Amino acid sequence: MPYKLNDCVVGDGDAGFQEFLARAHTGKLRPVCLCRPRGAEMYVARLEGQYIIKRMPDTGHLHSPDCDSYDPPPELSGLGQLVGGAIQNNPSDGTVALKLGFSLAKSTTPRAAPASSGETKPESVKTEGSKLSLRGLLHLLWEHAGFNRWSPSMVGKRTWPVIQRHLKQAAMDKVAKGGNLSEQIYIPEPFYIERKDEISQRRRAQMLRLTPGGKGSKQLMLVVGEVKEIAASRYGHKVVLKHCPDYHFMLADDIHRRMFKAFGEQLAMWDALEDSHLMMVGTFGCGPTGVASIESLALMNVTADWLPFENQFEKELVDRLVGQGRRFLKGMRYNLASNCPMASAVLTDVGDDPVAMYLVWPGAGEEYEQKLNALMTESKISHWVWRVDEAMPDFVSNHIGAE
Repeated sequence: MPYKLNDCVVGDGDAGFQEFLARAHTGKLRPVCLCRPRGAEMYVARLEGQYIIKRMPDTGHLHSPDCDSYDPPPELSGLGQLVGGAIQNNPSDGTVALKLGFSLAKSTTPRAAPASSGETKPESVKTEGSKLSLRGLLHLLWEHAGFNRWSPSMVGKRTWPVIQRHLKQAAMDKVAKGGNLSEQIYIPEPFYIERKDEISQRRRAQMLRLTPGGKGSKQLMLVVGEVKEIAASRYGHKVVLKHCPDYHFMLADDIHRRMFKAFGEQLAMWDALEDSHLMMVGTFGCGPTGVASIESLALMNVTADWLPFENQFEKELVDRLVGQGRRFLKGMRYNLASNCPMASAVLTDVGDDPVAMYLVWPGAGEEYEQKLNALMTESKISHWVWRVDEAMPDFVSNHIGAE
């Protein structure tokens, strides 16, 4: 994509692109994305010695649908209720400040467990829109890493090394609980048996900062990884993550029981759909022995292409879009309750008029229909609706063509 700075126009694949971004960053200038004739202002952030061009807050819809900086209106997904509150973009320093709805510290003083104890499904728990849930954080990282986007050029290119690298990059500009998120999150690096010892050493160095050193409270860390199995341990249960075969995350009986009650549907889909992955985000602490114990967690199903889905109907839609070589964005729910409609996907390969794709479940009810109609009207972009108890309608014609 070409960008303009004063009278200079440079493409993101040109040899001098980093110098172009460095000049903009030093001069605090706004490059203009030329995906549309009027252009859209961008800003430049510096991360780990590299300059990255980013879109200005709340401008995703100003870009052309075939531009990598395009985003649908935030109200089409769960992002709309969080932007400006739980998620605050700061173009002045390139950071994203997050207000988390969960703790990264645990009191070591014994106290009675709260009466509710999280027994209900996570989307039915009353949450504050001004704070990001665990699931919401995973959705944010997934979206900022670009894994809710799809184009035919991505076929066969998403592997765990790619997933891990981009998730780590997505965490680098996030600030939460007074610290940089990248320093508070563990994402297992690709495991190679011949490099087992050095991989273990790097993980150990990261975990040592969690070893309790005093009274009052202990620090917790985040973990994001692909679940390999949830198995019985000698005195309870454990989560085994792929690419982390020699280090397990222990589950106390109450957490294990609540996990199956809250995420039974996600676990059932993972069990039934062999061509899918199950992602976990959780908080954990380490005792004096260095053993990791999960304190809270959330689960997310993704397809073989690592695209998120909430149920088998969404997976069918996503798989068909991929199979037909379409370009689209997968909607992310964040904190949004399941009885609130959102766009399951947005087609971006249909010229200047993207198409929001909605699914309606049997028995959704009159209130849901009213909310959906209001959303489709207010979004002012074209829509496609599949009532899942009927045959899936044909897709809107692809005006751009496969890449």
